[in-house]
Amino acid sequence: MSAVDGIGSVVLETHNWGRTAKFFTALGLELDFETDHHSGQFRGGEGPTVFVVEIPEDREPRMRVVLGIPDADTFEPDPALEVAQPFEDTHWGTREMAVRDPDGRTWTISAPARP
Repeated sequence: MSAVDGIGSVVLETHNWGRTAKFFTALGLELDFETDHHSGQFRGGEGPTVFVVEIPEDREPRMRVVLGIPDADTFEPDPALEVAQPFEDTHWGTREMAVRDPDGRTWTISAPARP
């Protein structure tokens, strides 16, 4: 069985990118980069990054933990895992899959895009 490397990032949805960005910088996190569509990534120390993305007011903000792996093509999930979504390419340059834990939560597993 392949193993994840640990938590790669936390993805946080918000209704107000500007206020949320100020919150994280006030905590001492450093803005790695900001996109032109109201999102960006923060880093603090050696831990996982926090990626914040603004969503419309009519959607409930969610948070998800993204577990990292080095290569999606060599990752073989244990048969005991319930795969909720097989690997798919994302528009931001990764390949992601989702697995469901015993309580029904989904966890994202992310790898770099194919070269």
